[in-house]
Amino acid sequence: MAALLAQLLLTGLATGAIYALVAIGFSLLWQGSQVVNFAQGDFVTLPAFVMLGVMGYGLPLWVAMPVALLVSLLVLGVLFRRVLVQPMLRHGVMPLVIATMALSIFMENAMKNVASAEAYPFPGLSGGIDLGPLFLDWQSAVTLLSAVLAVLALHLFLSRTRTGRAIQATAQNPAVARLLGINVDRMILITFLINAALVTLAAVLISPAYLVKFNNGEAIGLTAFCAAIIGGFNQVRGAVAGGLLLGVTETFAATFGPDQYRAAVPMVLLIVFVLFRPQGLLGRREERRV
Repeated sequence: MAALLAQLLLTGLATGAIYALVAIGFSLLWQGSQVVNFAQGDFVTLPAFVMLGVMGYGLPLWVAMPVALLVSLLVLGVLFRRVLVQPMLRHGVMPLVIATMALSIFMENAMKNVASAEAYPFPGLSGGIDLGPLFLDWQSAVTLLSAVLAVLALHLFLSRTRTGRAIQATAQNPAVARLLGINVDRMILITFLINAALVTLAAVLISPAYLVKFNNGEAIGLTAFCAAIIGGFNQVRGAVAGGLLLGVTETFAATFGPDQYRAAVPMVLLIVFVLFRPQGLLGRREERRV
């Protein structure tokens, strides 16, 4: 029984690591520019289709990945901010939220029309390593390692570099950051670019297990959104904690309970945290005057 629990924990952490990467994007965009992006899940699906398209020409995955990253930085980073966020944000947060919902619908239908409604296989790693009573497959190992390195690199960037500290200052108080000579617009753009890079990495890690389908973003985005709230929407480390907690909880729920209720786990946890700890696991309370 202990071996089974440990095996489920490893599997859950690997799944939760992917949720954490996408949830970090929610947290970064909210802290940087008060944006709640409900197209975040579709942002994961788009680079996956780009990589499949590049590999369709006979090119290997290691070539398709940088191509997808460049497309993500341009479309999901620069164009998303300049074409949608900047014009809509001046009208308030709620119109922008509705606009990102519309963007999600548009992206899903566009990907369906271009690539059809089929689910496409994505190359992944096979095999694994025996760790006594446990078996760690290479795909889960790479997922965990990649997520840890990405989170660590982001933490070092935000805490140890001048640009990272400027991004944090912008997130805390944009007006004061401007008075200190910080280029606030540039810092906000960098947060959008970081989010584009994170969703590209998530696409590489999650696609071998979930396959690539036009509407994959619905489940991924909803779960990552719940993870960000559960962990603390205004804390990057909270997004990591929320993602790992959801991944482990989903895995145990699917094993010891009816599989059809697995999709309800994020919503149940979300309701519990909203009722009893609305700031999340590691979040801080925010008070705003209207």
